[in-house]
Amino acid sequence: MYVIDEEREESEIQARYDELYAACQALKPLSPEEEANLLRAYQLAKKAHAGTRRKSGEPYIFHPLAVALIAVKEVGLGPIAAISALLHDVVEDTDITLEELRILFGDRVATIVDGVTKIDDVMVMQQTESKQAENYRKILLSMCNDAYVIFLKLCDRLHNMRTLDSMKETKQFIIASETSYLYVPLAHRLGLYTIKTELEELVMKYTNPEKYNEIAAKIAETARQGSQLHQCLVEPVKQMLQQAGCQFTVKTRVKSVYSCWKKIETKHVAFEEIYDLYAMRIILNGLPRDREKEECFKVYSLISDHFEPNPTRFRDWITHPKNNGYESLHTTVMTPIGRWVEIQIRTQRMDTIAEKGMAAHFLYKEAHPEEELDNNPVEEWLQQIRTSLEQSDKSALDLVEEFKEALYTKEIYLFTPKGRTITLPSRSTVLDFAYAIHTDLGHHCIGAKVNARVVSRGERLHTGDQVQVLTTNNTLPTQEWLSQCTTPRAKEAIKDLLRAHKKEHSQEGRRRLGSYYEKLHIKDTPQNWGQLKRFLGNPSDTDILYDLAVGIVTEHHVAQCFGKARPTPNLLFLTQYKDLFDSAGSPSGIDTARLKTERTADGSQPTPPTPFLLDKDYEHLPTAPAPCCKPVQGDQVVGIVQDGKIMVHRTNCRIAMREMANHENHIVRAKWRPGEQPSLLTGLALTAIDRKGLLQDITRLISDDMDLNMRAITLEASEGVGRGIIMLYINNLDHLSSLIDKLRGINGIEEVRRI
Repeated sequence: MYVIDEEREESEIQARYDELYAACQALKPLSPEEEANLLRAYQLAKKAHAGTRRKSGEPYIFHPLAVALIAVKEVGLGPIAAISALLHDVVEDTDITLEELRILFGDRVATIVDGVTKIDDVMVMQQTESKQAENYRKILLSMCNDAYVIFLKLCDRLHNMRTLDSMKETKQFIIASETSYLYVPLAHRLGLYTIKTELEELVMKYTNPEKYNEIAAKIAETARQGSQLHQCLVEPVKQMLQQAGCQFTVKTRVKSVYSCWKKIETKHVAFEEIYDLYAMRIILNGLPRDREKEECFKVYSLISDHFEPNPTRFRDWITHPKNNGYESLHTTVMTPIGRWVEIQIRTQRMDTIAEKGMAAHFLYKEAHPEEELDNNPVEEWLQQIRTSLEQSDKSALDLVEEFKEALYTKEIYLFTPKGRTITLPSRSTVLDFAYAIHTDLGHHCIGAKVNARVVSRGERLHTGDQVQVLTTNNTLPTQEWLSQCTTPRAKEAIKDLLRAHKKEHSQEGRRRLGSYYEKLHIKDTPQNWGQLKRFLGNPSDTDILYDLAVGIVTEHHVAQCFGKARPTPNLLFLTQYKDLFDSAGSPSGIDTARLKTERTADGSQPTPPTPFLLDKDYEHLPTAPAPCCKPVQGDQVVGIVQDGKIMVHRTNCRIAMREMANHENHIVRAKWRPGEQPSLLTGLALTAIDRKGLLQDITRLISDDMDLNMRAITLEASEGVGRGIIMLYINNLDHLSSLIDKLRGINGIEEVRRI
């Protein structure tokens, strides 16, 4: 419980500003103008937020001070970022205007603050649109003009996540889901791995607390192995490097809780089987740029001579850096105590980029504006985003979803006939390659020679392929080409050409629409045009006019839109056959067939009791457990309004987190009704050593020993290993955990997990 003490708070506020000032000076001595602006921003923010407190009870000014300190100390940004961070909430939360900031601090600070500020709450939107998605889109567009927008937004989100305890449970779910949906992928793409890791940890802490605490406890139990690893690995490596005359720094780390959980879930391994729980980083100091690669490989050679490496775990990110500029050598070696340890080898320059990602490129560029940087990954990436966002006619929700998915895309490295390297996202095709070289080359592409083999435009490429594009002047893009490419650059180039082609048909399309209006006695007004667009589900004027011109949209469609089409016969089912088209069972275990025949005293059909408690405003809506995550009694759950009913999800369900991130107004607090024991359909996946009688032992345990009702079971064996899925009805989480433990105790079963 926070206790308000204004005198102590005033002292704490000043101390935090002093810490921020010292951090800025440590990065680079401030000029008199920078000092004055920093102090002015602090005083303005303090005055503007005076009397306002956060949910925790703390003075609000603590938040902008904390965000500014994260930007300077943890990301390495300078005074411009600190000033913008101090002011980032004044336009949104106080009477201070953007123009006032522009006059006091200049265009750049005002632009950054505007980019971080959310869109107006009174913005009018269609029912299907999402204000959160519009906010994300605004941030991304602002980021294209100044990357400090997204750096500060990440710092802002990190502090909000660190102080999430003071928020209501539903708000915790929403903020954590937003963080997982967009901010974690952005931190990954920008190379801010320290921030990304902490955000992932905090998201898991609030959306999957039981698993988080369980894995955290296991990591703590293994901490004693740290001293053993230090003696058998770290000390010998240090001695080797000293004898080789290297200048170096060694760091060690333990894998994060979230990373362990992700490996357990995706690789289906036990915690004890995570071989890269520990990692060591070797940072070489004082090397010129032209000797970095050579010296890193020398260190790798020394280590592989003394410790057995895992050949499948070697990664060379120096020869081919990641798309965010990350460079390093990775190898995994076996230690004398029988544990695999990952070793990362890099220089001081590489380590700065690895820790601070694209921020390092911006810092270097701002410190050396006179230098021209070749292949700057930051500028190239921002240009791609700018092109994609500005030229696309998709909704904000679709744009953000597409952008988010692209953040995690892996890359492939391809070669032209002259040996030039072209980097593209994985799953790219010949057509993507052609457009990456030049737009005209893409427009006239008919195929390619890949490693001397002739292939089609849509052929998927792989790392190491040498590609020679084949062209002809008789070929131009069609709508079909969009399915033969994957990169935004290729798709937008094709769409631009198609749009230009469609515009040529606009006049004919308008002529046909006018004739349909006249025949159907419909007025040609903007309101009717808008109604037709909504009916066709297409917001593009050009597309609709083209479809009218070529006959895709006909008089019948226009008549249907305005209720002037002839009625068509409805398809009717005879009552006695209707049950054949309904589900024979329900996920909650309710006998739907029996409910159809029962009636209450007044003749109405009874409503089955819901196992969930909801906010009072939503008690009248029907509920159902979500089929994607299949919650059971004891799971932490949240409700999402969907099509007039409430789907109840686990709080860590990916689909639920996406909905919470984009549609805050759809979220409903939900809890299990005390004393209710509904039977809910749940799935288990298992892996086992194949043996005679295994299936019999599994079914006996489930049906006889635990008296559970199975819906389905499959078990297939290949090369001595059996894999299966069991669908059964479970009453609560304790019951499920008990079943999993007992299944793991059956001879031969190696792994059991919930799906």
